[in-house]
Amino acid sequence: MNKTDLIDAMAEHAGITKAAAKKALECALIEIEGALQKGNRVSLVGFGSWSVSRRAAREGRNPQTGKTIKIKAKNVVKFKAGSDLSNAVN
Repeated sequence: MNKTDLIDAMAEHAGITKAAAKKALECALIEIEGALQKGNRVSLVGFGSWSVSRRAAREGRNPQTGKTIKIKAKNVVKFKAGSDLSNAVN
């Protein structure tokens, strides 16, 4: 399922226009992104939660040459599925 498929499904399920569903989805994604940029955790009970953690700098290897390279530290987004979502897929 891609973004367009999700918008179509949301519109049909909620009985709203595709334009309204698209706007609602985009607003939700903007708010989630904004919260994560501030370092906050976003939790949807039963579905899951997103959080930001810091990945430390480390050394890696170039698989083509075998040379050691330095990988910079960075923030990464983590998602942990909630119990309802986990049960639904199992």
